[in-house]
Amino acid sequence: MHSSRQELRVDLGERSYPILIGPSLLGQQDLTPFVAGEQVMIVSNETVAPLYMEAAKACFPGKTVDTVVLPDGEQYKNWQTLNLIFDALLERRHSRKTTLVALGGGVVGDMTGFAAASYQRGVPFIQIPTTLLSQVDSSVGGKTGINHPLGKNMVGAFHQPEVVLIDTATLNTLPEREVSAGLAEVIKYGLIRDVEFLAWLEANIERLIGLEADALAEAIYRSCACKADVVAQDEREGGLRAILNLGHTFGHAIETFAGYGSWLHGEAVGAGMLMAADLSVRLGMLSGDDQSRAREVILKARLPETVPAGMKPDDFLRLMAVDKKNVDGALRLVLLTGLGDAVIVSDASTQSLRETLNKFCCSE
Repeated sequence: MHSSRQELRVDLGERSYPILIGPSLLGQQDLTPFVAGEQVMIVSNETVAPLYMEAAKACFPGKTVDTVVLPDGEQYKNWQTLNLIFDALLERRHSRKTTLVALGGGVVGDMTGFAAASYQRGVPFIQIPTTLLSQVDSSVGGKTGINHPLGKNMVGAFHQPEVVLIDTATLNTLPEREVSAGLAEVIKYGLIRDVEFLAWLEANIERLIGLEADALAEAIYRSCACKADVVAQDEREGGLRAILNLGHTFGHAIETFAGYGSWLHGEAVGAGMLMAADLSVRLGMLSGDDQSRAREVILKARLPETVPAGMKPDDFLRLMAVDKKNVDGALRLVLLTGLGDAVIVSDASTQSLRETLNKFCCSE
């Protein structure tokens, strides 16, 4: 178990960067070696800024630090909110040597990264994720973007951070719902790539829900190590990296249908992974016993097993058709051939898919 500081590396040649993990790093870790110029702009939101903005500023001694605070919630992950970042940068005359810093969860990280990819055609940025979901998933790998009314994360760019600083102590202020949402992405790594980690999760899920520091540090480290390995092999999702989207095609459809912010991303992914496992069984790829293990650990993490009220199979099919993994009109799904073994399928039987959708849409 790990209660002290750990370090991982995302190996991308000249774009490689470290992931620093440990308790109480915020305010104590000097991040100035990762800052090219004299200007820093910290982007946060109304929930996180009062808790951690001053500590974040202390990571940049000797630099000129400006801040911008965004409204909190997935429903604000749009052009209008993104422009608040550009407005602040331009009003305070930030040059192309500036460094943006994302202080918050996945929404803040995605928008700050997209702003950094776009401002003056690209400036460096740093990730300081403060939710479990952003610490184990969205802060690592360089995916940035905003939502469109027709589809989640459909506008964005690949832009890798200079460093990811994960202060595990920030999870002490996380609401229970956010903890469960983060655990969806943690469980995903066990399901797609690491059955030993899945077994560890089955044994330790209650400790994670209870925010036990050592268990959280272990889960974060192993999740980040898995993601770093996949991203190093396939930075721009040409193939392997798509397995990181287990449950996401179903989940993004849920988020879009329900209205951004109604369901947390991890909640939708949790339900989506149950649907992916169900379809995998129907296609003869996954055993019923493996499906039961997957279902049990997802439900123990207090994730939903239903879909939004009123959501019909045709709603899923319409929204899933607008998915970044689709190629030439073919729906591509991440499915399981066993625990710890995911594959990308582009020829899933439409009848089997409808049977899965019918089961979940009519289970209320």
